[in-house]
Amino acid sequence: MINLDKEMAKAEVLIEALPYIQKFNRKIIVVKYGGSAMVDEELKRKVIEDVVLLKLVGFKPIIVHGGGKEISKWVDKVGMKTDFINGLRVTDGPTMEIAEMVLNRVNKSLVNLVQQLGVKAVGISGKDGGMLRVDKKLSDGHDIGFVGEIKDVNTKVIHTLLENDFLPVICPVGIDDNFNTYNINADDAACAIAKAVNAEKLAFLTDIEGVYKDKDDPSTLISELSLDEADELIGDGCIGGGMLPKLKNCIDAIRDGVSRVHILDGRIPHCLLLEIFTNKGIGTAIIDKGAERFYVTDK
Repeated sequence: MINLDKEMAKAEVLIEALPYIQKFNRKIIVVKYGGSAMVDEELKRKVIEDVVLLKLVGFKPIIVHGGGKEISKWVDKVGMKTDFINGLRVTDGPTMEIAEMVLNRVNKSLVNLVQQLGVKAVGISGKDGGMLRVDKKLSDGHDIGFVGEIKDVNTKVIHTLLENDFLPVICPVGIDDNFNTYNINADDAACAIAKAVNAEKLAFLTDIEGVYKDKDDPSTLISELSLDEADELIGDGCIGGGMLPKLKNCIDAIRDGVSRVHILDGRIPHCLLLEIFTNKGIGTAIIDKGAERFYVTDK
């Protein structure tokens, strides 16, 4: 016998999602995929299911992924010594070779997952088509090796894939003017790509629920932040650790034309769908001044 209440609840979920599907139909959304969701196989599949669903209901998703934990594992496995300056890995030539190998391996595994779910995907790096051009990045004046800072994004390959109904999966490797290979921070790469393609949304999957008003109190999670409010939190010293550069990236992306940026806990199954297609959402959305506020305030 059909459980009518259960089926009605499913219908209500679909109806709640309808205005968001209408609003963002044919719009580009960039998903920066990283953190625990990359190393837990069950979570990995659920993230890819979310992205595939976004594609099938009319979004134009782009995945930009990292692979820091996997790179560290392989550097240790081959017995190489890892040096850090100001908390950043020094990427010498041999380390860069391993990083590129690992990132390409991760890239193709994600492509395979997407295609298992019935959507065509193409895995590329920032080297393909000269997509990500970089300069050497320094850390407080210190040379940290082959770590790049993006100076230009050529979107031709990305748009060609989107126009031909492929889902681009991008790993953050780029080249300098002399065609040397550089590793790029995946958050920086996702931000630069989102700005260059005029993405409607940029979503960061992290290992934290979102932005807290008090960085030490998860109960102070903020559902929606304007640019002014985000600047104020940074100025008041409320944001610390790894969230600080991430929030600054979000602010830069909004100022450069991305409509909304989401910071989500990738450890929560189907976090992308919950944030994008429900009234309350589950993470933090950063929006431009005067932009429409979607979420209710009783979260």
